[in-house]
Amino acid sequence: MLRLHLRPPPRLYNQLIKRTMSSTESEVLFNCEGAARIITLNRPKALNALNLSMVRQIYPQMKEWINDDKAGLVIIKGAGDKAFCAGGDVLSVTQSAKSGGHVHKEFFREEYILNYLIGTYKLPYIALIDGITMGGGCGLSIHGDFRVATEKTLLAMPETALGLFPDVGGSFFLPRLPGKLGMMLALTGYRLKGSDVFHSGLATHYVESKNISEIENELKKLPKSECKNENIDKILNKFTPEHVPGFSLQSHIETVNTTFNGKSVENIIENLKAKGDEFAKKQVAELMKMSPTSLKVTYQQLINGSVSDFPSVFTMEHRMGYHFLEANDFYEGCRAILIDKDRNPKWNPSKLEDVSADAVNRYFGPISGVEDLILT
Repeated sequence: MLRLHLRPPPRLYNQLIKRTMSSTESEVLFNCEGAARIITLNRPKALNALNLSMVRQIYPQMKEWINDDKAGLVIIKGAGDKAFCAGGDVLSVTQSAKSGGHVHKEFFREEYILNYLIGTYKLPYIALIDGITMGGGCGLSIHGDFRVATEKTLLAMPETALGLFPDVGGSFFLPRLPGKLGMMLALTGYRLKGSDVFHSGLATHYVESKNISEIENELKKLPKSECKNENIDKILNKFTPEHVPGFSLQSHIETVNTTFNGKSVENIIENLKAKGDEFAKKQVAELMKMSPTSLKVTYQQLINGSVSDFPSVFTMEHRMGYHFLEANDFYEGCRAILIDKDRNPKWNPSKLEDVSADAVNRYFGPISGVEDLILT
């Protein structure tokens, strides 16, 4: 039984859902076909970006399905042909914080509760990540049992460019990728394409996009008694191409493991500069664009997350989210990337050496007047 310690609870859902679904019901579609329960993120024009009202629809529905005697598995997918989910609606979060609204106080908390539910779900959970999958989209997929990538998948955790950090449980799954790949992805926002998502370990299967509908149909035909991981795995493996395209990072893995193994962000940059090849130079160039505060906090986040259990990372990330809302860079990143789109953020501090250890540690401390998110 999932027990949440919240103050207050994310509203009383029996009142809240009526209000939310009346105006935004079409943003998420729920279907039942046989033993399959299907979630469709239905904001194709917004690349299915996840907002608070969507979280508030998905969470209670998934809880209800746990007690549905006829439910055997859950499939989540995105509407349209471009994206699974391009991320969380962070713009609404920053706008809420600036205007004294409520969304910024509730979005991270409730999104993380949903992420945790997915990671501990009692029914097989299959995410069809056929298209853009970033940030919050990773939180809706990577914690599940099956993540099915295609040649159209483009996956990244680009938060350091926004003056934020790779949240939605990134503290848990990124440091558990092979070698130092997770640290590289977290700091640089590197974009994995197609089969790269499978080779990295972030996807469990790779198929061709043209087969997604047939895969979904086969999953829908499974009777409840056969909705087991091994049977789902067999279906997905049946559609795996005989020759999966290779890992585009394969020739750079040694560089990733030896340079991103640094004892600090500054040390990582020194390592990359010393390596000096084109790949290393590109990573330095990317790192120099990012928020210095985000880089240092993210580095420590992954160090902490590597030795934390699954529920604990959300307690940490909840604290971090609030602290980023109290600082400058998240707002500036959203301005530069999402509002003015000049891609010229003015970070404060603007240099890595000006971000002190004490400043980094404050992002992991308790939030004054706000109860911790504890998931057990």
